[in-house]
Amino acid sequence: MSKLNAFINRMLNFILYDIWRITEHELSKRRRITYRFIKTLVLGTRGFIDQDLNVRASALTYSILFAMIPTIAMIIAIAKGFGIEKLIRSSLQGTFIGQEDLIPQVMQFVERYLETTQGGLFIGIGLAVLFYSVMNFFMQVEKAFNGIWQVKKSRSLIRQFSTYFSSLLVIPVLIVLSSGLSIFINTTIAQSFLYDVLSPLLRFGVKFTPYILNWIVFTIMYLVIPNTKVRFSNAMIAGIIAGTAFQLFQFLYIHGQVYLSRYNVVYGSFAAIPLLLLWLQISCLIVLLGAEISYASQNIHNFDFETDINGMSNRYKNFLTLFIAYIVVKQFEAQKPPLSANEISDNNRLPSRIVNQILAKLVEVSVFIEVYNESSKSKTYQPAIDINQLSIGLLFNKLDTFGAELFLSNKNELLDSFWQKSLLIKQQSEENTVQILIKDI
Repeated sequence: MSKLNAFINRMLNFILYDIWRITEHELSKRRRITYRFIKTLVLGTRGFIDQDLNVRASALTYSILFAMIPTIAMIIAIAKGFGIEKLIRSSLQGTFIGQEDLIPQVMQFVERYLETTQGGLFIGIGLAVLFYSVMNFFMQVEKAFNGIWQVKKSRSLIRQFSTYFSSLLVIPVLIVLSSGLSIFINTTIAQSFLYDVLSPLLRFGVKFTPYILNWIVFTIMYLVIPNTKVRFSNAMIAGIIAGTAFQLFQFLYIHGQVYLSRYNVVYGSFAAIPLLLLWLQISCLIVLLGAEISYASQNIHNFDFETDINGMSNRYKNFLTLFIAYIVVKQFEAQKPPLSANEISDNNRLPSRIVNQILAKLVEVSVFIEVYNESSKSKTYQPAIDINQLSIGLLFNKLDTFGAELFLSNKNELLDSFWQKSLLIKQQSEENTVQILIKDI
């Protein structure tokens, strides 16, 4: 038993501490993939707990319920313009998996909603509520994704409007293409001589198609929704995991309806509502878990040496600050393109977490400025001060003096005199470095 406990403690210590001190440059390709998987799993679990994804999923469930009818109404209205209303209606009815009792009521609500926006006194109000409901839903989804990605800045209202409603225009087209593919398989191929040869493959394809469609949809979501640059490989990994989990959940939910029949005894016809809430809650949780996985897989490097960074001495942090300032200044002096945080981290094998912290601080004290590229959604850094004036003394003076000072209201002669002495001591200690330019180090 003691050996088992010792083994468990060693494994926990390795997963929680040691694995974060091993850089990928020290690993073989096979171990690198294994370590990435373990780190992603740990970070995903931590993110689920720390960011209260269950609460976020509940908030999204409420937003979906509020926006469900307006969104379906808008899709059907767009479909009318394309002349494919019947096809879209039948496809939308198929999206309420295991919710057959609710489909007639939902479609009735949609019909009434469309009637209120087609004429009469309330046409303006109806359209305003419709646009607001749809916009608010998409904004809540983006806010949840940005929260997971720790992005503080959302898209502009113009970009949000154009992105969200262009997505609604694409949905009917995708439904038509999907239906057209099914019709092509069921008519053209089924009636040809290839059917007997391809029959097993087609049957497998029909069963596997929902998984592929889920993978594509989820990958696009994780790639497009966050207001930051998401690498395709990380979005695809999360899309495959979340898409598969979502499809398996639909399967379990449909086949588990028999075991949920006791709700019919308690709630009667009202039982469809708590079941719908359960379905939406778990579906939203799967979507957010996928977003957490995409974030964790792309930002593993941010958590290297995490324990050591949290306990880092001021002297070593000052050394790294001076080194990063030197890198950015020399890049600017050589008239080369400005570097991003990831480039500084990768080129010098530094933990991304501490590089981002130092760069953010240097921007805050106006030593650096951020240059944001809207197309690539990446930030690069340049000196905000003339490099012929940016000395070591000026750098650390800006860091030391940033923030509030002498804010105590009570008068204390001993405190005031000690403050003056400390300034004099600091000035004497900096005399040798105050004139040294960072570019000349």
